[in-house]
Amino acid sequence: MSESKWTSRFIIAAIFQGALATALTIYIVLGQIFWLKPEVSRVIALGSAGNWFTLGYVTYLIVGVIGVAVTALFYHYIESTLGKSYTGAANILAWLHLILMNVGIIGTTWLLMISGYLGGAAMLPPEVGGKGWNAGQVHVNVFYGIPLGYPTWISFFIIILAVGVFLGGLGYLITWTKKT
Repeated sequence: MSESKWTSRFIIAAIFQGALATALTIYIVLGQIFWLKPEVSRVIALGSAGNWFTLGYVTYLIVGVIGVAVTALFYHYIESTLGKSYTGAANILAWLHLILMNVGIIGTTWLLMISGYLGGAAMLPPEVGGKGWNAGQVHVNVFYGIPLGYPTWISFFIIILAVGVFLGGLGYLITWTKKT
């Protein structure tokens, strides 16, 4: 059985993503109790712009943690079951897969969470720490309140993620179809 370099690299990345998810969750829970005003639970309960927070958080857990770990199984199949190794262009594509997928998922989901929290918080009434804004005000002042706006940056990171997954799939096919 051959050494599973790429399997190990993706498992390490999944562990890293899991550690980030744990730290994020602890921050949210402790922030809910001590310093985040308005609280995350209020932003989520409001819905509307706060839904983007929920979408970002759940997507991060599914794609960032579980998806990266499952990707290691694909590499395990090639490296250990088929006994093929990543060399040349396929090795470069695997590196691009690892880097771009992880950067893309963090950028996408964390920006979704940040913009969702800020937008949802702004829509809450001032009595609970919000600004009492309507959806139009949130879109102008929060979602597009940074250079190029959150939707543009989120789209940019989705493209990075997709390119990484595509290149990884290409490397997978190259390695899978090569003669041993």
